[in-house]
Amino acid sequence: MSAVPLISLTAPVGPAEAPLVVVGPSLGTSTILWDDVVPLLADDYRVAAWDLPGHGAGPVAREPFTVADLADAVARAVPDDTFLYAGVSLGGATGLELALRHGSRLRGAAIVASGAQLGDPAAWHDRAAQSRTQSTSSLIVPSAQRWFAPDSIARRPELTGRLLHALQDADDESYARCCEALAAYDVRSSLSGIEVPVLAAWGAVDAVAPEAKAVEIAEGVRDGRIARIDDAGHLPPAEQPEAVAALLRSFFASVSGKDA
Repeated sequence: MSAVPLISLTAPVGPAEAPLVVVGPSLGTSTILWDDVVPLLADDYRVAAWDLPGHGAGPVAREPFTVADLADAVARAVPDDTFLYAGVSLGGATGLELALRHGSRLRGAAIVASGAQLGDPAAWHDRAAQSRTQSTSSLIVPSAQRWFAPDSIARRPELTGRLLHALQDADDESYARCCEALAAYDVRSSLSGIEVPVLAAWGAVDAVAPEAKAVEIAEGVRDGRIARIDDAGHLPPAEQPEAVAALLRSFFASVSGKDA
């Protein structure tokens, strides 16, 4: 049995009457991931960010949950009747589940560095066990290697350092529960049921969710678009915030009628 977990959602930043954009995190990160993108969107949108259970400000999780449960938690937390969405990796997977389960509320979903299925289930269970026995601190070095393009840490040392600290500070059990949710996650056979406009974007050097994952999403949904983010790995909002913001502004404008 799974249960809808608790998440945290920041207060929106931006003009009071502007459309709401909700941005979601990657496993092991927090709202910090979007810190440099939010100001670039907030002239024309209200932007709120959410934290996974046990990450950042997210309440810890002690019970199992699924990615679908995370989508229900986000839908429950968002106050507006309709909203735009962008999420990275696990946050992107949550976006696809939002589109499947709460499509009437979504105006558009940008799925960044993610897929309709991610990784090997056995590897996710192994990582969950490592988090429980050795803590998330043991994951810092391999995560840094997975997350960033070769020059991202040198180019953006302050933000990348804060993200690695967020991983270290994440609750070990909650992180493990997120890994187990990803082990069970697979919406490939359901993509054709997504009617919400979807942008699938990938980092050009991302080995976790490469181009093929984005193509699978864009070709599987009813209204899919695709985009590459150059000089980025698995965390494009931190690595290339200007490029990500420009991509999102263009996509959101195309589905909400606002100028980019």
